[in-house]
Amino acid sequence: MAVKISTIEVLILSLALLSFGHGCYGQLRLGFYSQNCQNVENIVSKVVGEAFIKDSSIAPAMIRLYFHDCFSNGCDASLLLDGSNSEKKASPNLSVRGYEVIDDIKSAVEKECDRVVSCADIIALATRDLVTLASGGKTRYEIPTGRLDGKISSALLVDLPSPKMTVAETAAKFDQRKLSLNDMVLLLGGHTIGVTHCSFIMDRLYNFQNTQKPDPSMDPKLVEELSAKCPKSSSTDGIISLDQNATSSNTMDVSFYKEIKVSRGVLHIDQKLANDELTRKMVTDIANGNDFLVRFGQAMVNLGSVRVISKPKDGEIRRSCRSTCNNPLCV
Repeated sequence: MAVKISTIEVLILSLALLSFGHGCYGQLRLGFYSQNCQNVENIVSKVVGEAFIKDSSIAPAMIRLYFHDCFSNGCDASLLLDGSNSEKKASPNLSVRGYEVIDDIKSAVEKECDRVVSCADIIALATRDLVTLASGGKTRYEIPTGRLDGKISSALLVDLPSPKMTVAETAAKFDQRKLSLNDMVLLLGGHTIGVTHCSFIMDRLYNFQNTQKPDPSMDPKLVEELSAKCPKSSSTDGIISLDQNATSSNTMDVSFYKEIKVSRGVLHIDQKLANDELTRKMVTDIANGNDFLVRFGQAMVNLGSVRVISKPKDGEIRRSCRSTCNNPLCV
């Protein structure tokens, strides 16, 4: 599906320049498949566009899949592998979805370019296109490609930040991946179209730090609103938008930052971004600025460079994203 980009060419150009200027991504580069699979980005865009029309919630789902894959063990599509103890089986990944869309893209790409494009690159490209669609076509960042797929997937190796962590603890995890504090604040901005379950916020609503009271950092009106959606005695685990601006919760924009600035953050870590001295000014600058989409795109590019496999002996090109390639000629 083609996305019409009209008045925002300046944003695209700016981000393209940022992408070129960020430095070396190992073997990653823009246009990696320009010689051996020239149509790959068009194929990805078509499949993703069709999926978005059917269900626009695939956008936040794919952002989450991309983050979970890259953050734990590097951008190697290890999260896609099936297995009794694969990364999919780890508790934080049980609700991850979007695998079928990646399967559809991989099948379409394989028909044109047999064993050329990695599943890891497909995730990165699909996520980029869904960010574009969720923004209403207001941004499109350039993402370098050239990743290889990993051969190992273990639930025991999954290492993701908890939403209950402090800003400093979360920043330390990002730093271990060579992602900056700025990257962290921007990537959490993906919550502008994200959702969570009531179970993740029950303590903030009813028993914050064992006080038997709500989290005092949450706007009392929001406590009331969320308590109605997440009753204390409910037997179901309801879904809550992370951007509490109802007119904007399905759109990639700056609204999330405006909400947390007025104590309407849903997750503990989201509200802490606006309150902690380490990140408060960054949140204010983003909320008051007009370049969030450009900066978010660059942070997504940076995330896509985490622990990338670039040497053939360490990775492979899978035929199916759900299983490793046992054929030595697969790469």
